[in-house]
Amino acid sequence: MAERLGSASVRGGRHSSVSKPSPARVRAVREIVPGAPPPTGVIPLAVPDIGDAERAAVDEVLRSGWIAYGSHVDEFERQAAQRVGRRHAIGVASGTAALHVALLLAGVRPDDEVVVSTLTFASPAFAIAYVQAHPVLMDAERETWQIDPAKLAQFLRDECVLGEGGLRNRSSGRRIGALLPVSILGHPADLDAVGELAAQYELPVVEDAAEGLGARCRDRPVGGFGDISCLSFNANKIVTSAGGGMILTDDDAWAERARYLIAQAKNDPLEYVHGEIGFNYRLSNVHAAIGVVQLSRLDEIVLTKRRIAERYREGFAGVAGIDVPPEAPWAFSTFWLYTIQVVPEEYGMESRELMHRLLEADIQVRPLWQPLHRSPALRHAQAYGGEAADELHRRGLSLPCSISLTDEEQDRVIDEIARAPDAQRRRPTTIST
Repeated sequence: MAERLGSASVRGGRHSSVSKPSPARVRAVREIVPGAPPPTGVIPLAVPDIGDAERAAVDEVLRSGWIAYGSHVDEFERQAAQRVGRRHAIGVASGTAALHVALLLAGVRPDDEVVVSTLTFASPAFAIAYVQAHPVLMDAERETWQIDPAKLAQFLRDECVLGEGGLRNRSSGRRIGALLPVSILGHPADLDAVGELAAQYELPVVEDAAEGLGARCRDRPVGGFGDISCLSFNANKIVTSAGGGMILTDDDAWAERARYLIAQAKNDPLEYVHGEIGFNYRLSNVHAAIGVVQLSRLDEIVLTKRRIAERYREGFAGVAGIDVPPEAPWAFSTFWLYTIQVVPEEYGMESRELMHRLLEADIQVRPLWQPLHRSPALRHAQAYGGEAADELHRRGLSLPCSISLTDEEQDRVIDEIARAPDAQRRRPTTIST
């Protein structure tokens, strides 16, 4: 760990103190869109690594004229299916689009309920709303930060009853239409445990693997569980196509129907006959060209992510109150978005106070998402538990972890965090729960 030297620190003879930035500069760092190029001198949270191969692939597509659809889409789908062990992969415009269609394919109907993780980005809950169903927001467990299988089992056993047409929520009377586990931050949810519960209660599983590509749960790839799964290739994901997603399934009929729905449900494309309401969700050939190159680099990217995670783990080993992200014995994590837990009683500072300090040092960080049971957009949704998710949210802080992150930049992040409790205190930011 860095030696202490007054209010700054030294690592290998390098001084890490920075001059006081302007409020406008701090605001600019704070408001960097994930995946966007940062201002000069800023260490970004997570930006894509785009090289000559990706540029050449895009140039090839533009020169060919096949920008909307073409062979790169087919190849991207083939490679994605192979990586997660699925029979079919269908490229779509975003991970949210993938979830929307997947819920329809799984048979979720209007006024159904879908049990989903509460500690996640809002996309899966919004997709549930798109199909006019209702999310039931399930708490996380503290050990891996993923959906809690024990609480899920308790909910299905004690709060639901087998009734006409399937399993129903005792309090609402609504049918439970599906389970939607989300593997967050590059670590898998316990998908085997969720799958066992789904089989016991005859519920379909829609797996949200948007943040889990490259991860494994008991040696099976994330994205290969459940009846249907979804990936995201947003700009800050472990593999990007600039924008896009993927639906993955082993069901031939579901795959065929997915292709029908995402292409505006055209029965006769020449005469523009539409058999039902469809969606303009197809992935473009331009996006797929980037994705093909990126996916071929997945193993290299994961290796780099894990190396960055190991350097952080070693760097924080002597810093009281900084808990590094977990990796369960049965899991292989990509550490997609490297997220620490700041324990204020031990560290001497709340996570949001540390966040502001790092932003002032030109280091882009961000908190974990607000748990969905706290979201104004989902204020009418039923929550089951939530205490663990609330605590993880209060303490969570995601650190720079782009694969282009240099050792010097990472050392600067570690040093700033190591010395922060010794600096002049500011009033901690209040975190609403």
